[in-house]
This record gives sequence, structure tokens and C-alpha cells, in this order.
Amino acid sequence: MNNRRWTLAHGRHLDLGDEAVIMGVLNVTPDSFSDGGRFVSPHRALDQAERMIGEGASIIDIGGESTRPGAEPVTAAQEQDRVLPIVEALAKRGGALISLDTYREETARLGIAAGAHIVNDVWGLQREPGIAMAAAETGAGLVIMHTSRGREKLGDVIADQRLYLSRSLEIARDAGVAERQIVLDPGFGFGKETAEENLDLMARFSELAAFGFPLLAGTSRKRFIGAVTGRDASGRDPGTAATSVILRLKGAALFRVHDVAINKDALAFADAMLARERTEHGR
Repeated sequence: MNNRRWTLAHGRHLDLGDEAVIMGVLNVTPDSFSDGGRFVSPHRALDQAERMIGEGASIIDIGGESTRPGAEPVTAAQEQDRVLPIVEALAKRGGALISLDTYREETARLGIAAGAHIVNDVWGLQREPGIAMAAAETGAGLVIMHTSRGREKLGDVIADQRLYLSRSLEIARDAGVAERQIVLDPGFGFGKETAEENLDLMARFSELAAFGFPLLAGTSRKRFIGAVTGRDASGRDPGTAATSVILRLKGAALFRVHDVAINKDALAFADAMLARERTEHGR
């Protein structure tokens, strides 16, 4: 697994490679699919952030609009009212890296100014391409996600990844985003309606290394895990941990999860196996 330094806003960076990096999910929304309403108050949100940091999260990913299928959209002002106070409070505490889950350029710029280091765009820069310019101007890390929502997709899951993400990367490069700022996310569950399609993406995950960028896996509590295990969202953390191990062994560097502790332990075993393989092969 190649080592790489991910450069972020405010002079920060994160080394990726030998050890899996965990991004803890903090939804400050009333309607997210698995934890909606739990962390709407700033006090509860900050307590949860500190809990996840204590369990081993290197990044806290703050979202103010639910991305579940059928969720009601919110205005930019509503999103900003939810996320900016949390970003500011976490930035004042220091230490943790802060990611802002948004597809809006205005929210991204305000969030970075408030202390966020990373922008996580679930539309891969193709909803509001100005996010790429915001990242280029501020040096923010950029998670570019693939989605199949709102368009016709190709029949081959990897071919569709190439089609969509190639366009996203073109937008980023045209805006002046440096390659060292970019992480790619294949978008498990986003427009991949069936368990089979998501399992196919898992099975072929290593093919995404051809892009040449670090990869983030976001399988946490997704419906396809429920389809395999028979569990509802609240019972999918063990299944999530299993997918994390599989995807780590297939090349993922970062993992966006709700339950940090269980994934931290599971990924420690994956990292131990990878370290053993490196030793055996003299790397």
C-alpha cells in the first residue's frame, strides 16, 4: 500500500498508508438515516465528537443535510446554521481534523474560514463546481465522491466510476486543485440500489487504484449491509467493520464510520496483516 501525504487547509496534513485512518460521522441533522436527531444540539454534537476522537478517529466529518434517499433538501442557510457553530467550536478545541460534508461552495468557504480542513462533496464537484475553486484557493483537502443519482449509469460498476470520477477530476484540475489535496470515494450506496451492485463494487475495489489517488470507503450502516446481515441500521456496525477489513485489504486508506471503536479494532487486524505481508516481501 503506497504511502502518501494528504495536504489540508490551515497548514495541516495527514499521512496515509501504513495505518488505516478513521473519519467519524457527525450528523447534525434531524433526519439522517441512522442517527438523525441525536446530535442536533451543539452540546451533544461536541460530546459525540470528543467521544469519537477518544476512540481513535483522526477526522470528524460534520454534515448538516441528510443524504439518505428521499430526504428533504435544506437551504444553504439552514445547513450553515447547523454546521458552522460545531466547526468553530471544534476548531477552538484544536487537535482533531475537521471535515465538512457539503456540496455547496458557499458553505464550504464559510466552513473552511471557521476552521474546517477538508471538504467532503457527495456530488463529486458536479453539483457546484465552485467547491473546487474554494479548495484550490484555501488548500483544503477534498474528498471527491462518485454518485449514480440523478443520471443514467453504465452497466459496469467500474466503468461508471471511471466515467464520473474522470469528469470530477477534470473539474478539480481545471480549478487548480493539487493532486496531493485529493481523496476519492466510490460512493457505496449512492445510486447503487442493490446489494449485488455494492458487493460488486467491493469485490472490484482494488481496480480503483488505477486513478492514483488515496481511497475512502464509506459503507457504514448502509442498506446493502442490512441486506446481507438482516439487520436494521442500528445493528449494522459489526457488518460495517467486516466491510472495512475487506476494503482495507483491497487498498482503502480512509474509513468514514459511525461506530469508531469497533472499526478501529477491526482495522488494527487488517493493518497487522498488511504489515506482515510487507515484512515477508521485504517492503
